Amino acid sequence: MKYKGTLIVVKSCSRALKFYRDMFGFRLVWDNDGNMELTDHLYLQESSYWEAFTGKRTIPNSNQSELYFEESDIEGFVKRLETLYPETEYVNRLMTHSWGQKVVRFYDPDGNLIEVGTPVS
Repeated sequence: MKYKGTLIVVKSCSRALKFYRDMFGFRLVWDNDGNMELTDHLYLQESSYWEAFTGKRTIPNSNQSELYFEESDIEGFVKRLETLYPETEYVNRLMTHSWGQKVVRFYDPDGNLIEVGTPVS
């Protein structure tokens, strides 16, 4: 068995691609009409397909899992997020944990939870 990546459910692949390209530098690998593979093995699937395949409804902002990224220039990242996506819903704004790591947690435009933190040594 081989782990292939992470699939997230989105309302619109093109809108999600723009967000993940703007904020994280992902690029499109392939587009299959409602299903996309991005670089670094992130997969997008439109909710209409996911719900038809599974018979289940999606639950945005469910907090069951999160995408985790590390960024040395976290202040610059937060500034870019606030500039490009001012409507972002935060779980917590930029904060510093007791062990010194700075983190910000927020939802992407489709309610997928994201954490960005400074590298942990």
